[in-house]
Amino acid sequence: MPLRLDQPLETARLAIRPVAEADLPALLAVNGDDAVTRYLPYASWRGSEDARAWYTRMNGLQLAGSALQMVILEHSSGTAIGSCLLFRLDNPSARAELGYVLGRAHWGQGYMREALQALLDHAFGPLALRRIEAEVDPRNRASSALLTRLGFTHEGTLRERWLSKGEACDVDSFGLLQRDWAARRP
Repeated sequence: MPLRLDQPLETARLAIRPVAEADLPALLAVNGDDAVTRYLPYASWRGSEDARAWYTRMNGLQLAGSALQMVILEHSSGTAIGSCLLFRLDNPSARAELGYVLGRAHWGQGYMREALQALLDHAFGPLALRRIEAEVDPRNRASSALLTRLGFTHEGTLRERWLSKGEACDVDSFGLLQRDWAARRP
């Protein structure tokens, strides 16, 4: 089953929908901030060319059904404040990997938790996934804490898993099972 979203996911403060080319300027502001990408396995975007290259790559993965790249929009402003995605779909195992990024001005306000709760409901509901995995740089304590609050289990550390900005980096591996998610939801 390919990863897809037929209609936007709505929360109290957010809309989560597939990324569109019109979102690129706002996403450039997010991904162009070195503080935001500090612990991520890619370089900060330096201009619209980087944004377009990313968009082209994401469109290809989405057309293949192996990724679902979404933008997170704040209802009050209508502005893209971040993005989240499911990728590396493994259909036979009903599993995918989770990624996310949020603009620095919106850190610490619960936006990503709100967005990921909606995305996980979709992943474990209509998409019928059984397992979601996430990898986090161990220095990114905020991201590890977010995953823990969402019910993910720390499953180990993979040594020098990522090559990020020229440096070999360890990653903490997290996993969440559909049955554990269902047990936590009201």
